[in-house]
Amino acid sequence: MLASTLTIKGQTTIPSEVRKALNLHPGDKVTFKVSDHHAIITKVEPFDYEYHQALSGTLSEWDNEADDEAYNAL
Repeated sequence: MLASTLTIKGQTTIPSEVRKALNLHPGDKVTFKVSDHHAIITKVEPFDYEYHQALSGTLSEWDNEADDEAYNAL
């Protein structure tokens, strides 16, 4: 089991074994999911804006009034 000490400011160092396993580097973002007194840390993959812009151009089959009406109730 790996351990780290919490500072008075609520900061801690992620152990090197965890950083290696998650391929974490300075500037990377992580998320925490807390459940039943446990926390799960996950690396957040960067959002590729250009990729998503290019992808959105291929989704025109769902871009119509009937679909808009069907999904408005969700």
